[in-house]
Amino acid sequence: MNPRTLEICRALGVDLGEVRRLATPRADGGWVRWVTTLAGHELGCLPYERQDDGVLAHTPTPLANVSQHLFEPILLARLAREPRARLGYRHQWESCEPDASGVTSRVRDLATDRVVEVRSRYLFACDGAGSRVRASRGIELVGPERIQSFVMIHFEGALRPLVGDRPAILYWVLDPGATGAFVAHDIDRTWVFMHPYDPDAESLPDFPAERCRAIVHRALGRDDVALEVKAVSTWTMTAQVAERYRDGRVFLLGDAAHRFPPSGGLGLNTGVQDAHNLAWKIRAVSAGRAGDALLDTYQLERKPVAHVNAEQSFTNAMRLVEVVEAAGLSGDPATDERRVATLRAPGEERDRLASAVANQQDHFDMLALQLGFAYDEGAVVPDGTPRPVSANPVRDFVPSTRPGARFPHLWLERGGERLSSLDLLAYDRFALVTAPGGAAWRAAVDELGESWLVAVEIGGAVRPLDGTWDAVRGIGDEGAILVRPDGHVAWRSTGAVTTPAATLRGVLAALLG
Repeated sequence: MNPRTLEICRALGVDLGEVRRLATPRADGGWVRWVTTLAGHELGCLPYERQDDGVLAHTPTPLANVSQHLFEPILLARLAREPRARLGYRHQWESCEPDASGVTSRVRDLATDRVVEVRSRYLFACDGAGSRVRASRGIELVGPERIQSFVMIHFEGALRPLVGDRPAILYWVLDPGATGAFVAHDIDRTWVFMHPYDPDAESLPDFPAERCRAIVHRALGRDDVALEVKAVSTWTMTAQVAERYRDGRVFLLGDAAHRFPPSGGLGLNTGVQDAHNLAWKIRAVSAGRAGDALLDTYQLERKPVAHVNAEQSFTNAMRLVEVVEAAGLSGDPATDERRVATLRAPGEERDRLASAVANQQDHFDMLALQLGFAYDEGAVVPDGTPRPVSANPVRDFVPSTRPGARFPHLWLERGGERLSSLDLLAYDRFALVTAPGGAAWRAAVDELGESWLVAVEIGGAVRPLDGTWDAVRGIGDEGAILVRPDGHVAWRSTGAVTTPAATLRGVLAALLG
């Protein structure tokens, strides 16, 4: 769960304390390692994302490693507090008929085999990589559909004695006889081993529990370790984005709209951010505050983000081959022991391996992609300024109030309470952010009298705790920044204008159609 996703959850009142409690402890999940086998030699390691306190300068919610099956109940607990929400289990969407005013879906109750009709104004396809809704609308996926296939072996075993003083969230096994990756959900108990296979030659029935146990033992480098295989599944790595995200009143979100390699953990996070982008727009149109054209900006804004994330995930996956090649293991124990001795001794071979490992850093440090995605067109009013430039657009995050960017996080103090600037924003309304000299803008908000637009002042009763605000705000003391309900900057004025209410009214009309 990357920082931006957790910021969204925080704004919605999701229990982040429970998320942190269930997350992999920082001491266990702060590294990735390349090993001959889990019990064998370590050939390289890198920090896994930024989990130290330094990242708090950029976000109030650092990354958390949480298994999806643990995270979803937390979301459901939040959803259960909504009086109009109703959950239905063991139901299957089958087909739909959109028309000018809504969508009629047919849904099968798998417990009774009864088909019911559901009438809705819109249909959101959040039904995963094999989306039935996407297929029914004839929407194609663009990009490679089969990069590599894997058997996912979920097992339980107490492997801390094997890991010792080398904890990690990921272990890449380089033994050619047991290549793959261990995912340590819980070092003391819960693991997944991702092992490549050829779907043209084998299928899931060819991987019974006994064979899977042998594969894991080979990758562990020990066959005397007690473990229990809990589940086995197959999965194919793809890098695809839907040709379009909207078909009339039908919208694709999450894996239904894009399928990434897991290298970088961008899939679920991009899906959460898709929903965050679309929700406020649907609300604005449904409430009569915006025209239908606002909904077209969902694809304009989110599809480019998916393309960037798909490309980076694919690059990460392909770049891992460099470490395998630099290690040069053969699978023969005697030969590989000599090879490891060479790799661990000073010299050209060790330097080559170290360089290959260091070249994976983008894969495991993606703060700029996680927080820095911005919208150049859509529901924004560009001001002609260029995007911030950084040495590395994957790792080096540069906060900005440029239209399209996420409004920056900074630490503030209000009445003795420490809070984030993001806490001043609400997910159900626009915010006009000003400095103390922006009284005319704040009066304009009062004059417009819209309940879904509020004025926020930074620098008066809400005091910055350091110089970050002056460094990133990008406006003068009499300027203003209009922030959308999803926390992205819609428009800004660097200074005062003659008629602030009329200006603001015109900006909102342009944004909302």
